Amino acid sequence: MTTPLGEKIKALIKSGGPISVTDYFALCLADPEHGYYKTREPFGREGDFTTAPEISQLFGEMVGVFMVQAWHAMNKPPRFNLAEIGPGRGTMMSDMLRVIEKLSPDMFDAASVHLVETSPRLRRIQAETLAPKVDKIEWHDGFDGIPDGPLLLAANELFDAIPIRQFVKTETGFRERMVGLDSDDALTFTPGIAKLDPALLPGPAANQPIGTILEIAPARCAVMQAICQHLMLHGGVALAIDYGYVESGFGDTLQALHAHAFDPPLARPGLADLTSHVNFEELLLTAAKTGIHVNGLTEQGDFLIGMGIAERAEALGRGQDQQTQDTLRSALERLAGQADGQMGSLFKVMAVSHPPMALAPFVPPANS
Repeated sequence: MTTPLGEKIKALIKSGGPISVTDYFALCLADPEHGYYKTREPFGREGDFTTAPEISQLFGEMVGVFMVQAWHAMNKPPRFNLAEIGPGRGTMMSDMLRVIEKLSPDMFDAASVHLVETSPRLRRIQAETLAPKVDKIEWHDGFDGIPDGPLLLAANELFDAIPIRQFVKTETGFRERMVGLDSDDALTFTPGIAKLDPALLPGPAANQPIGTILEIAPARCAVMQAICQHLMLHGGVALAIDYGYVESGFGDTLQALHAHAFDPPLARPGLADLTSHVNFEELLLTAAKTGIHVNGLTEQGDFLIGMGIAERAEALGRGQDQQTQDTLRSALERLAGQADGQMGSLFKVMAVSHPPMALAPFVPPANS
């Protein structure tokens, strides 16, 4: 099918030649006129996907519990920034703040809340969700807008939406994968001219067949580096939650989602969400190079269980009707379960901190 953004991309290709997967990815999500996050309602039943905070309050509450723990581990700074990048509808921050206010009123009073969001439409939704707390909140177009000072940062499904580069193996080596036009004037993938630096290969490539894809994500690493540098200067903790893998390798993870189903990535530019799986090894190496402490990487299920999600679900269901209890049980299984269609093992949770500190459920620093 054709879309307004698809026609715009075709015109760009006709005038200047094929564009990189990176540029295609960025246009699909952030084109000022037709970009997915500028025009669509991505979340919930009427959207294209459902994020963990929208499944149940349990998720955001467990992140809130983690943040309370982190604030105490930082020796309870009297003023600090609590921030989220890519806050969706504001649901997770709302649940976090409710837990923080209940468990640690002093922490709640000390917090200055910052949301990094580029979409005016989503900012309006976030303001509605967080209306009772809106006086504590500032919005920013980028991470660099967050003020100096100790930082507690949460990022759920942030890195998967940052564009990647793809390289495809050809007879003459790995070349950058581009988006061009076929003989029917339809968008198609095609090899470009730029070659991959062999030093970036994750392993021997001689036995990889022609057409093998390799993904790298310099833009994601740049965001990770900026976060870590802020923490190194001002102290704090960053928690990142996303779906992905823990060891670099070959493979094509570029995917589109439309109406809660997978869609060909080139089929509906601007009308489908475009993502790829996150290479956590790449992010961890980037963090380590800044000198920051890497608390660890764990599966979402283990993180949530470690934070007490099962006990919280039981407490919420106590004395409630059977339907409420069933809903809580279903949410718990979806968020922390290991079966197909559940998020417990597919999603990973990564934490970094400065100075090094012990943060459950991650392994504590060796000198703690």
